[in-house]
Amino acid sequence: MSDAQVTLQDLKQKMAEFVRERDWEQFHTPKNISMSIAIEAAELMEHFQWLTVEQSKTLDGDALADIGEELADIVIYSLSMANYLQLDLAQTVLAKMEKNIRKYPADKVQGKSHKYTYYQDKERSES
Repeated sequence: MSDAQVTLQDLKQKMAEFVRERDWEQFHTPKNISMSIAIEAAELMEHFQWLTVEQSKTLDGDALADIGEELADIVIYSLSMANYLQLDLAQTVLAKMEKNIRKYPADKVQGKSHKYTYYQDKERSES
């Protein structure tokens, strides 16, 4: 399997095999996996904790490698969660993107960073 042709399903299968080969299914429950995702996200945040915004945009190769590993851990646990819950992660992501497109219409949010409720509240107050 060449790196350029790896699909999300390939990654899910590889994760399932990794877990199965170690008899870790007993530990990979939704509760434990969700906690692991949160822990890995916190480890990712640690890399940025004391950086300025500008410093966070100009990371050296070692920092990028370390950050990539934390991000990979988050994705790996997410794949494991999708396996356990039998979710089609690709379809779930596409559905969520469609929802985000509706919540954040480009013509209303261009260059803004408010939560979607801000735009809903604004529409209501203008009506």
